[in-house]
Amino acid sequence: MLGDAVSGDGSGRRALILVENLSVPFDRRVWQECTTLRDAGWEVHVICPRGTKRDTEPEAEIDGVRIHRYPLRAATGGPAGYLREYGSALWHTVRLARKVGPVDVVHACNPPDLLFLPALWLKRRGARFVFDQHDLVPELYLSRFGRGEDLLYRAVRALERRTYRAADVVLATNESYRDVALRRGGRRPEDVFVVRSAPDTDRFHPVPPEPELKRGKPHLLCYLGVMGPQDGVDYALRALAKLRDDLGRTDWHAVFVGAGDTFDAMVELSRRLGLSDQVEFTGRVPDADLVRYLSTADVCLSPDPRNPLNDVSTMNKVLEYMVMGRPIVSFDLKEARVSAGDAAVYAPANDEASFARLVAVLLDDPEKRAWMGKTGQERIGGPLSWRNSQASLLAAYAAACRDHSPVATGTPGRAGKRPRR
Repeated sequence: MLGDAVSGDGSGRRALILVENLSVPFDRRVWQECTTLRDAGWEVHVICPRGTKRDTEPEAEIDGVRIHRYPLRAATGGPAGYLREYGSALWHTVRLARKVGPVDVVHACNPPDLLFLPALWLKRRGARFVFDQHDLVPELYLSRFGRGEDLLYRAVRALERRTYRAADVVLATNESYRDVALRRGGRRPEDVFVVRSAPDTDRFHPVPPEPELKRGKPHLLCYLGVMGPQDGVDYALRALAKLRDDLGRTDWHAVFVGAGDTFDAMVELSRRLGLSDQVEFTGRVPDADLVRYLSTADVCLSPDPRNPLNDVSTMNKVLEYMVMGRPIVSFDLKEARVSAGDAAVYAPANDEASFARLVAVLLDDPEKRAWMGKTGQERIGGPLSWRNSQASLLAAYAAACRDHSPVATGTPGRAGKRPRR
């Protein structure tokens, strides 16, 4: 019985995880969910897009997880580009789901809130539907495009409602998202499980610092993450310009690790601000190089501005800074405080001058930096550890499939018949 899955027994069950936003295993949260389910006895399949520099094979089996990837060109040109991207993704997802065959659970990760369509098709063939809400898409729309509550906003709200309604259980990344599922999605409390993202402590652990990464300066500042319109890299750059011009601090080098829609624009903004000699953009780098930068960094930057999405979202970069024992400067966001606690100092929302002053304060206080770093590591090893999320994930699967017999796994591409009870 799946009810025993919370104690690790998923024997004879098949799960299909649908992802559109990132490739797997590059998507670390999804990969941790895959391996947790595998260790609990599940046969796990994933359908996701191919990566550009990694995860490029159309088919792969990695550590017992079977991954089916499709080609996908990322959206450009605003909302119309996203519609083209999502249409292609849906077509490939259904095509590959037919190839995988019958499953007990279809586990769809947003964005977008369109994966309920193949999930409904699989539900009619006996699967249960787990909705893994990585983002609040209506808030993402408001924060990314700045178009207000227009027709497209109402459309994404409608798609979110359909997804909530179709799901058997919902996975929320934090309590703020859980509250949305209860309040806006009308879900019962017993059907919504908090499964927090957490760094992989086997892959992320400090190594000896490399002073040469500081490019001859006493201090290294580091930003890690996506560079999109809502991610605040522009706020960080303007704060660094104030750190130099208003506070007279030139004793630092900064490295920005990551990529995204605004990468080129941020490089150009850095040039316009006269920061090119002090700010380095690496693009995406292998984990080993990322660990080198974070192990050497004196202060890490979390410049996400307050907007409808960021205030209630858990930022993966904050968790990764913490597991590496780095002190953080952040804007004052609700979920940033929940995650980081005393491992960060908080500037008033969107106040670049205050952000710069807090960076300067930490640069001058190595003892406080060390204490904040230790505090962050203790939080990741305790209340924010993946162990707690593993238990919640398996409990969610148990709730979704209670009193549900395993599907028959016959010919691939055809739904197996559920046995009569």
